[in-house]
Amino acid sequence: MPARTPSRRARYDRWFAAPQTVVVQPTTWCNLDCRYCYLPFRKLRRQMRTEVAVALATSITQLTADGGPPIGIVWHGGEPLAIGTHRFRALFTPFEDLRRAGRVRHYVQTNATLVTRSWCELLATYDVRVGVSIDGPAPTNNDRIDLRGKPAFDRILRGIRHLREHDIPFSAISVVTAESITRPEELLQFLAELGCQSAGFNVEEVEGVNTGRQTPTPEQAEDFWRRTLIWSRSNHDRLRVRELERLAEYLHLIRSGQRAVWNERRLDPIPTVSVAGDVVLLSPEFADTTDAAYDDFRVGNVLHDSLADLMEGAHRVGYVRDFLTGLDRCRTECDVFDFCRGAQAANRYFENGSLRSTETNYCRVSRQALVTALSTLATTENAA
Repeated sequence: MPARTPSRRARYDRWFAAPQTVVVQPTTWCNLDCRYCYLPFRKLRRQMRTEVAVALATSITQLTADGGPPIGIVWHGGEPLAIGTHRFRALFTPFEDLRRAGRVRHYVQTNATLVTRSWCELLATYDVRVGVSIDGPAPTNNDRIDLRGKPAFDRILRGIRHLREHDIPFSAISVVTAESITRPEELLQFLAELGCQSAGFNVEEVEGVNTGRQTPTPEQAEDFWRRTLIWSRSNHDRLRVRELERLAEYLHLIRSGQRAVWNERRLDPIPTVSVAGDVVLLSPEFADTTDAAYDDFRVGNVLHDSLADLMEGAHRVGYVRDFLTGLDRCRTECDVFDFCRGAQAANRYFENGSLRSTETNYCRVSRQALVTALSTLATTENAA
């Protein structure tokens, strides 16, 4: 008797957990104009109304009613701090009971150029985890420019000094470009001396409106990760690297007989809420992306749809089903799928034009190259 085809719901549940993160877009506008930015509306001054935050807080109250770990609310894209402390406080207020009850935790990803003493006081008041976008020392940070084309580096450092003076911990996210990927030690040393707790490296991608720049090759990426692994061995206590920690965790679980723990993990659907309250799933990059075939990736709006209801119906969304098809193909075709777990939906869409597709350059430079670098390094050292 032929095997029974799983239902759409069962297929979705096989891959996805309940949301662990909700990305929130307080404004589309950014005070910088980074050359590799993927955001199409970063020069438009749209801001989230307080009513949207209130509706979202009500939704998250429902999502967290049964307990569990806190949901991370990530304020991200364009530049969140551009709305000012007064408006941000108004957006935080609806979540305050949830935060005090340990049901949500705030995060903000910022270019740090607008950080002041007042901002530090607000961030401390609401116990906000801070991520700073910085690409390394001045020569490798030259793609981060303002709207007049002026370098933002000194202003970023000034904001970081404010964070440190107020004892606010921060992590860093660095975009690794075709230019900077050849100098990993310089980047790592700089970030370690900067005082950040950890760093994540986003190898530049073709995404959104960022389509015309040269991106790093897999060969460059493998060399970058190999040298990063070597540097981190003797400097792990100075700087934790997000990608290396994920790989180390995977290897630890596999080697210690805990494969089931890794296999039981599910992907985060990452509901993302736009300034207008529209909700997209799978990738924050789909917010503000136009595609009539997918209704611009919108699955609802928090002003009249609860997140719980939207997640309950996620298995019926066309682009989610297409992504699941791509995941099934990855699982059968890719040698590193056990670690990678399918990479990112947005990369499939922007690079290949289809969520049903499999391998992307993101896979090659951010996942495959990392695994290959570790394997090559281990082989070389064993031979020696």
